[in-house]
Amino acid sequence: MRLDPVALATLSAVVQEGTFERAAARLHVTPSAVSQRVKALEQSVGQVVVGRTKPVTPTAAGEVLLRLAGHWDLLVSDALDELVPEASATAHPLVPVVVNADSLATWILPALARAQEELGITLDVVREDEEHASDLVRSGAALAAVTADPTPVAGCRLTPLGALRYVAVCTPAFRDRWLPRGPRAADLDRAPVVRFDRKDTMQHRVARRWVRREVDPPATFIGSSREFAEAVRLGMGWALMPVAWAEDGLASGGLVPVGRRPHHDVPLHWLAWRLPSRTLEVLTRCVQEQAARTLVRGGSGHGRDDGTIERS
Repeated sequence: MRLDPVALATLSAVVQEGTFERAAARLHVTPSAVSQRVKALEQSVGQVVVGRTKPVTPTAAGEVLLRLAGHWDLLVSDALDELVPEASATAHPLVPVVVNADSLATWILPALARAQEELGITLDVVREDEEHASDLVRSGAALAAVTADPTPVAGCRLTPLGALRYVAVCTPAFRDRWLPRGPRAADLDRAPVVRFDRKDTMQHRVARRWVRREVDPPATFIGSSREFAEAVRLGMGWALMPVAWAEDGLASGGLVPVGRRPHHDVPLHWLAWRLPSRTLEVLTRCVQEQAARTLVRGGSGHGRDDGTIERS
């Protein structure tokens, strides 16, 4: 059995674009040609590789082929870079990397910029909750990811990076109105919180550490890291913010810590496919160097209380 690299690239385009029509536009062919290539691939492996839904979703067999397609593109690009360096100067392979929103907004961009400059690549940076990033690498949708999941993935290297430190904060006026006695259970049930999205349970987990039971506060959802922090500064609720963003407010008195143990560390890892690829080697080196400069080593002891932390 032989697998057609063109059909693999077509499958990848269909899944990334979500429809056969958009994949056709990206590949500069007709939707009929895209459909024929996918059908030929399914005939080759004897299995359906995508569900004909909107957006298109890969089957289990399709995920295996997506991993192969991503690895193939990366290795071909690295080989051409060595063999025909003058041609690679005008070609910009697209490398998918998964990063959670807070890492993207606080520490990792300089690392990605250095890797891009050194390699001459472009990056498809996919924003995803750090607890779910490993799934995208496992499925083949990404070549590497920042993840909080310490579970190894077959065929990948998992490298500890350090911890992103958060601090629970609110404004003085918010504290005086909602938490005048500190983070007590009854008050935490009433005091509004700011959450990134419905995957973000970090505030609830830290509150549980404080009062030893679940709390159910009203929540405002703001799905952008910088606006999330601004909402806390405006008194819309209490929340955990990266320490780097809270330092000025704490120093000036515009923010105050919530409770006596306000700090919370989220251990992060770098998950990347174990391939003989210069691209992945450079990406890994740049990310590790930046993490060593910016993340907390060892943690504060107030990290994950039950094995999971979620914040997009």
